[in-house]
Amino acid sequence: MTNLNSNLHVGARVFLGLLFLVAGLGKLGNVDGFAGYMASGGIPAFLAWPAVLFEILAGAAIIAGFQTRLAALALAAFCVVTAVLYHFVPADQMQMTQFFKNIGLAGGYLLLANAGSGAFSVDARKG
Repeated sequence: MTNLNSNLHVGARVFLGLLFLVAGLGKLGNVDGFAGYMASGGIPAFLAWPAVLFEILAGAAIIAGFQTRLAALALAAFCVVTAVLYHFVPADQMQMTQFFKNIGLAGGYLLLANAGSGAFSVDARKG
């Protein structure tokens, strides 16, 4: 990978990882409220804490480039599931925008899963 490509790869990883890291950290302030939101989509409320921890850990893993392919696949699946359960409302343009945002993010995570972590990553240091 050229230096420019390596830098772009790191930048993309950081942007994609920050989304979930910040979202998960933000939910720590009101896990009970998040649990209620999850329940509104049919997901049991007791899964709120695991979901929050998943967002934080998967986001951090993407940023660090640790187990990147696995974390990216998991986040792609998460994006598709949340898009379908919480945002697929054809009569509501805002929700459909959120739906397609999640689908687009899933595509970015699939590209990352395919490309791997890149040169500047924990994965690359581990060989």
